[in-house]
Amino acid sequence: QVQLVESGGGLVQAGGSLRLSCAASGRTFSNYLVGWFRQAPGKEREFVARIHWSTLTTYYTDSVKGRFTISRDNANNTVYLQMNSLKPEDTAVYYCNAAPSPRRIGDRDYWGQGTQVTVSS
Repeated sequence: QVQLVESGGGLVQAGGSLRLSCAASGRTFSNYLVGWFRQAPGKEREFVARIHWSTLTTYYTDSVKGRFTISRDNANNTVYLQMNSLKPEDTAVYYCNAAPSPRRIGDRDYWGQGTQVTVSS
């Protein structure tokens, strides 16, 4: 059974930092993009950052480039999101996601339960 377990959320002042962790288990993720989406109240879930488990290629949404860094620890099967220079608009529930890459017919995404990040002004 695949599990993605997030941790590291919390309350921080604007300009501060947090590091989110996503512990992945239940299968090998060598052909997966693993990363983070977020959903603010009243808004749709949006992509934040992801990393290809094998190639280590990274992708970021424009609003977090230069502030957030995604990385992968293969020994601990964990993906991290280091978030610096946080802004109030980064406030959201952050979800870990694992998506097959390349995607084949019948493949599915996996999601964690989410962790709350709140940035006060």
